[in-house]
Amino acid sequence: MTNIKTHSTFFLVFVLITWLGTEFSYAQRLSKKQISRLNTADMNLTKAKVSYQEDLDLLVFEMRVESKAGNTTPTAAGQLNGAPVLGYVFPTSLSPADVGFGDTEGILAFAITSHPDFDDTPLWDENNDRNYENDGKQFHTHWVVLVEDQRVAGGLSVKAFKPEDQSVVLPATNPGMPIYLDSPGFSVVFRDQAVRVAVPAQRVHHKTSFNYDGVTAYMEVSTEENMPMLGVYAVYEVLSGDLSLPYKVQK
Repeated sequence: MTNIKTHSTFFLVFVLITWLGTEFSYAQRLSKKQISRLNTADMNLTKAKVSYQEDLDLLVFEMRVESKAGNTTPTAAGQLNGAPVLGYVFPTSLSPADVGFGDTEGILAFAITSHPDFDDTPLWDENNDRNYENDGKQFHTHWVVLVEDQRVAGGLSVKAFKPEDQSVVLPATNPGMPIYLDSPGFSVVFRDQAVRVAVPAQRVHHKTSFNYDGVTAYMEVSTEENMPMLGVYAVYEVLSGDLSLPYKVQK
């Protein structure tokens, strides 16, 4: 798997692509102005932290923002093609295999997302209304494998595969989409400026030492054949400034 230096180079390319986004052809449904409007103080990061609580064998992923965490959510597009996705994202140095994917190349990221047009957590009822198919707008958790993708302005997409490819290994809690996406069902807790998620260390192969970064981003779904199914179209905030994954788990 790639090391931290490779991660840094990869993401610096990503940032450059973001700055030069007008040079690329991409099919986002929201205009740049609309995407910019979602970049509220609720998405402006002031802190990202992952800590390990040894007594409970838990990793706690935490982000803090300038205003109210989770208060901004996208408006439904009314269709899957062009469906908006807003996310608080922790790119990590963990291996995809650590959370149940096969041994595949890419950057494993922990994402807390809201997308009102679809529900990709069929095993979980995040809003506790006994309907397992209407929770997309409620912020929820995903593991994703990110790869470089110059078709979109953000320079990254969730890694895709052909549905007929029998060699692909996914976690048992994946939602059945032909991309490296898992829906682990960890509870998301918002308290004023903070969002926190507790992840049992057992669910990351007991890896409690790794590097990470903090990112807020706008993503979008595409059903067009020549576009990624889930691509990054705007990066709002990068806590480190260069996506070098400089932060380490605190114990």
